[in-house]
Amino acid sequence: MSHGPRSGLLAVSTALLAMSRHLEVRDVLKTIVASARELLDAQYAALGVPDDHGGFAQFVVDGVSDAQWKAIGPLPRQHGILAAMLHEARPERLADVRTDPRFEGWPAAHPDMSDFLGLPIRDGDEVIGALFLANKTCPKPAGSCGFTEDDEELLGILAQHAAIALTNARLYERSRELTIAEERSRLAHELHDAVSQKLFSLRLTAQAAAALVDRDPGRAKGELQQVAALAAEAADELRAAVVELRPAALDEDGLVATLRTQIQVLDRAHSARVTFDSCGVRALPAAQEEAMLRVAQEALHNALRHSGAARVDVTVEKRGPGAVLRVTDDGVGFEPKATRRAGRHLGLVSMRDRTSGVGGELTVESAPGKGTTIEMEVPGG
Repeated sequence: MSHGPRSGLLAVSTALLAMSRHLEVRDVLKTIVASARELLDAQYAALGVPDDHGGFAQFVVDGVSDAQWKAIGPLPRQHGILAAMLHEARPERLADVRTDPRFEGWPAAHPDMSDFLGLPIRDGDEVIGALFLANKTCPKPAGSCGFTEDDEELLGILAQHAAIALTNARLYERSRELTIAEERSRLAHELHDAVSQKLFSLRLTAQAAAALVDRDPGRAKGELQQVAALAAEAADELRAAVVELRPAALDEDGLVATLRTQIQVLDRAHSARVTFDSCGVRALPAAQEEAMLRVAQEALHNALRHSGAARVDVTVEKRGPGAVLRVTDDGVGFEPKATRRAGRHLGLVSMRDRTSGVGGELTVESAPGKGTTIEMEVPGG
């Protein structure tokens, strides 16, 4: 049965409320597509967001099983009716898409489709996607389109909400890119000012020592001692810069609130899902909170930059008078005892040093293809 705008109002309202519960744009698009298929009694529904290379950056379907979708193969290109909706920016309501002169066929595993309803998704004058349905399930005379003008109007409402979701996602992405660029610039400036002069002096002194080593070993030894002193000063400068960049929230808000805030930022900034949970943790000695925050940051960096994880879960919970931090990812994993080099690369030495420095214990569980769990326990105070 076709839903007119009024009779379908409650169903549309329910669908839009469901959309509002999803923050990820792909989840919103999936809800829009599923709602469109259900509200308009269609067998298939899809939404495509074009890229700049003749394909689709996103393509969300409903009514096609995972096995069918896999058998169909790569994402479609912008051709046929889809291209027409994107380039001509007008609705398409067809009794049989296969007989349209613009139809260019589909892969062998693609489901067979006949009647068709599609609308462009607009942001002002720009077409940023296409939303379409196929195979109205209600009985209809041969050669006629089951989709009605009421269906087209209802789909138009959903297309407007898809436009809002996509536009918000684009604005957020641009804002995030600007924020990251500004932060990188600031960090580069801070670190450059802090250590560049020391490193320059260190380089000149090392060159002088190399030139003197054969003809004046005594002076060369003095220059090498100066190299060691400059290296120590550079390390101190770098450490001071890092401490200066330490989030003030740790002092003001404590470990749990600081971690929660940082993980919310990481969850928005990365494609991986990053979660945080805590249970029963009270304030710990400042040194332990500092060490736990740094270990969490190092473990998160590894998981998000090196492991290819789709999900990273961070928990902090009470254990006796102390607390336990756990960072778990579903990434590629590694063999913890394979090589010392791997440990250095992933910052495990630094994490162990930080943990032992506050009387804690660090354990690492990982295996190739099995993800990684890093657990840090501190005694409390």
